[in-house]
Amino acid sequence: MSAKTRLRANETAIDLPPPGDATLRFVGRIRTPFKTRADCPRQGRQDGPECRLELDPVWEPALHGIEGYETLEVLYWLHESRRDLVTQSPRDDGRTTGTFALRSPVRPNPIGTSMVRFVRREGPVVVVRGLDCLDGTPLLDIKPNRCQYTPQVPPKPVD
Repeated sequence: MSAKTRLRANETAIDLPPPGDATLRFVGRIRTPFKTRADCPRQGRQDGPECRLELDPVWEPALHGIEGYETLEVLYWLHESRRDLVTQSPRDDGRTTGTFALRSPVRPNPIGTSMVRFVRREGPVVVVRGLDCLDGTPLLDIKPNRCQYTPQVPPKPVD
């Protein structure tokens, strides 16, 4: 049995029809040094390694003004996660917790979020610290930290 289909003690899964009730648009890919789930830190650290949010070039204008924020929220699709568990034993210690009470990547809609520290922008690429996802993870969105919504540096007007 593969790791994607194996249940730990006390975990339960449900049978699901194929997803089809929403469409997401990936805006790019995330580049990290983490090649396997075992390599990923349990939570990202803002002093962690530099990672790259590589946006498709068509989205480059959407980055205008991002340099004014110190902290960004990154949303990404956990493409290698299973989606059918309703209870989990994340530490494989026999304790069971409901999926919605965990930050586990195993979710009905495996959307991950990380609060990251902005390092720099290189055209359609945003360099950050604080991610905890696999290299090649599909990027869904980037948002300013809601607590810092007023930018530190106002953006220059678009020409």
